[in-house]
Amino acid sequence: MPLDIIFMGTPDFSVPVLDAVAAAGHRVVAVYSQPPRPAGRGMAEIKSPVQRRAEELGLPVRTPENFKIEADRTAFAALKADAAIVVAYGLLLPKAVIEATRLGCYNVHASKLPRWRGAAPIQRAIMAGDTVTAVNIMRMDASLDTGPVCLGRDVAIPADMTAGQLQDALSKLGAELMVEALGRLESGQLECQPQASAGVTYAAKITKNRTRIDFAKSAKEVVDHIRGLSPAPGAWFEADFGGRRERIRILAALPVGGHGPGGAPGALLDDNLTIACGEGAIRVQQLQRAGKQPMAASDFLRGTRIAPGTRFS
Repeated sequence: MPLDIIFMGTPDFSVPVLDAVAAAGHRVVAVYSQPPRPAGRGMAEIKSPVQRRAEELGLPVRTPENFKIEADRTAFAALKADAAIVVAYGLLLPKAVIEATRLGCYNVHASKLPRWRGAAPIQRAIMAGDTVTAVNIMRMDASLDTGPVCLGRDVAIPADMTAGQLQDALSKLGAELMVEALGRLESGQLECQPQASAGVTYAAKITKNRTRIDFAKSAKEVVDHIRGLSPAPGAWFEADFGGRRERIRILAALPVGGHGPGGAPGALLDDNLTIACGEGAIRVQQLQRAGKQPMAASDFLRGTRIAPGTRFS
């Protein structure tokens, strides 16, 4: 028989999983998402991608600020669901919520657990230069991403893949694996294994002071940093245009082979937006000026003159 499911998610990453679970015939008795937040110039309240999609599907939506209020925990338990699915919900769940369903609470986690537990596993994997990650279906417990793993599949990370591209790939795969996990759960055949005790790392949330580019690092490290933050929040540096400092985000870049041209870290080496690093150099392919749309480096250079030797901070 189909399962009664509570779905909990917020960003675009979660939407394919919601669609797949609903399409598989399970009854989604409620969708939980973070509350609408002010955004844009008018600061109008914007519903999350999951809330918008749930409303399109005609599913009931709940948006509690958190589960500290007993009434919210009671309302969750009163749904008497078979299981809960959590996909990038963005709120920590108390033990009372995790244990409120008949068969447990299951999470789509975008890393090769126990590596990169935490809030930003996709970005951190790329920023660290990982060449392989995974999607894991994990049965949740009261600690952060420590529950047993029920299903998993590895995913290669090519050297030019951005966080946005990897997110799309992992979201699609996560949807497939969650449907498979629910099928096994429905038939009583879902087996979950404890995570390894070795190799634990934590994917801390990306803060603003972590997005600035440090050209003193090697070209590979700088490119991995850029890829891991592209397209959002974006890795950035500052440049001087006519005495005015401007923040520029680099969305795509390639390392220059070998040790690259000489030059102090952060120095512009030529007319092709090649920038020196502590070891080697990078060549910018796509960037975004403040308040502007992303553009190819060639388009930027047609409208902007920066003399070689200019030092970027």
